[in-house]
Amino acid sequence: MSNRLIEEFKLSKNNKHNDSNNVNLKVPKNPPKSLLINPKKIILFELSEFNLFKIERECLAIISSKQLDTLIIPILGDIRDPDNLRHIFTKFSVDCVYHAAAYKHVPLVEDDNNLAKASENNILGTNNLALAAIEGGVSSFVMISTDKAVRPANVMGATKRFAEIIIQSLNAETSSTR
Repeated sequence: MSNRLIEEFKLSKNNKHNDSNNVNLKVPKNPPKSLLINPKKIILFELSEFNLFKIERECLAIISSKQLDTLIIPILGDIRDPDNLRHIFTKFSVDCVYHAAAYKHVPLVEDDNNLAKASENNILGTNNLALAAIEGGVSSFVMISTDKAVRPANVMGATKRFAEIIIQSLNAETSSTR
C-alpha cells in the first residue's frame, strides 16, 4: 500500500482535508456492524462517485468518533468489469465480501431505457463479483438481498432472484468461499 494513500487517510481521519469537496463528517444513526468490529481495512467499491464519497465520509466519521484503526479504501468501479474485480482482489487480498450492488428502484430501472443495464448489473455483475471472489480466495461472500426476490412480481425482483440462484449454485460448487 502506498504511503500516499495512508497519509491521505490520516489527513481525512483527522478531518484536516481541506479540499473543495469536504463535507462535515456526520456519524450515521445506525453505523454498519462490519465497521464497528474494527477491521484492518474496508474497501468501498462503488460505481457512483457521489455515493462513494458519501459513504467514505460516513465511515471516516464513525472511525473518528469510535477511535477505530480501520483503513477505508474508496474505489470507483463497476461489478460488470471482471478484469478490474480480479485486480482489486489480487491487490488487496480481500477476505470478506458484502455484496449489496443490486439496483432496486423498480419504476426507474424497469423503464425501457434502463431495463437491460439494470438486469446486466444485477445478474452479470453479481456473477462477476462472485467468480472474482472465488478466484481471489475470499473466505466469506455475503449477498445482501431483498424481499422482492422471494416471489418476484416484476423484472427487478426476478433479476435479484436470479442473482441469489447464481450465488447458491457457486456456493455448492466451491469449498473455499462460503
